[in-house]
Amino acid sequence: MISNKIYRPIGVDLFAGAGGMTLGFEQAGFDVLAAVEIDPIHCAIHEFNFPFYSVLCQDVINTTGKDIKQRSVIGEREIDVVFGGPPCQGFSLIGKRLLDDPRNSLVFHFIRLVLELKPKFFVLENVKGMALRKHQSFIIELIKTFRENGYKINDNYQVLNAAEYGVPQNRERLFLLGCRHDLALPNYPQPITKPAKMRKKLNSTVEVPDSPTVWDALQDLPEVEKYPELYQQDWVFTDFGKPSVYGRQLRGLCSVDNDYSYSRSYEPSMLTSSLRTVHTFDSIKRFESTPHGKTEPISRFYKLDPDGVCNTLRAGTASNRGAFTSPRPIHPHTPRCITVREAARLHSYPDWFRFHATKWHGFRQIGNSVPPLLAKAVALEIIKAIDIYPSKSGVVLDLGAEKFLTMDMSQAAEYYGVDRHVIQPRTRNSKN
Repeated sequence: MISNKIYRPIGVDLFAGAGGMTLGFEQAGFDVLAAVEIDPIHCAIHEFNFPFYSVLCQDVINTTGKDIKQRSVIGEREIDVVFGGPPCQGFSLIGKRLLDDPRNSLVFHFIRLVLELKPKFFVLENVKGMALRKHQSFIIELIKTFRENGYKINDNYQVLNAAEYGVPQNRERLFLLGCRHDLALPNYPQPITKPAKMRKKLNSTVEVPDSPTVWDALQDLPEVEKYPELYQQDWVFTDFGKPSVYGRQLRGLCSVDNDYSYSRSYEPSMLTSSLRTVHTFDSIKRFESTPHGKTEPISRFYKLDPDGVCNTLRAGTASNRGAFTSPRPIHPHTPRCITVREAARLHSYPDWFRFHATKWHGFRQIGNSVPPLLAKAVALEIIKAIDIYPSKSGVVLDLGAEKFLTMDMSQAAEYYGVDRHVIQPRTRNSKN
């Protein structure tokens, strides 16, 4: 259990996935006491990494504020922040832009739950496309709805790039920040890094340091090609190399001044989430001949530049939309696709954080999530607006049962007491 001797504000994560935003808000000093997620596989991974919080495995459409309070330790306590990224594929720059896309109705359930829970603050995260052109009228409607129900919202909403907040990945997401009418709106976080090889300043006098590079993220990770057992399992005990400053942070080898998360008990010599991929000889030769920072023309896989930042890691489609795997980047020095752990490093997840043992679920859990360090940057501004000074906790918490890492959909659905077809079954695809 978490000690209550140090006051930590309370958060609720809607559309929680595996928990990227949960972790970022925890790092900023919040106790995210409840999370709502429809996918039982994602719930299992969330429960493994946050066994001391409550996860509600159910659709937000059928969830009430009363459910969230009663099925967690929140009870009648006041909630400081509700946050989440309701799926809005209709606004994606990749797909069609349709305001009447039924998939966007989940935004209104986010609003409903905010109004039922009455938090001091809320954060709505979404795709960059939601802020473009005709979709701006949709945002105006959101702002109007909140204002008519006792909330203020920042009109100058911003698209934030993870590469400007210490993440070695070019990933842009829209954030809408709001608060109750009796409170002051939080600011948007100022950039603390700039994407490598780019010139940018905060202002005329303050230089912004480079963001970590791809190689900063990967340089100390063992080469998975040396371990044949990683064809059958996603973990191995091994020796790690010399880490960068960024690598030291993700391995928990150094203290970070503004990281207020709970330490986890885990085995630091264990490389996890590293199941290998079988590539054909022809694929390997094509990967070898592809220059850094270019796309291999057959597979359409992007080859990472060790001195740059990663391209946006994407999730692919869910099982009910064809189960297509999004192209995974090619490792900068080895002719293969990156592993789930390498993707996690590029997404700013610490090494103790584990994902589903399969590559398909693992990459989806990363690609669907907000990089924790980006979520943390936003959450720190909410902390400032609440006007509290979080303290570091000396508590070391255990992770959950390892069974959560390998559950298939039927097992996870049975564990959470939901229909195993709540997410339609995956259509198998034999392609690399």
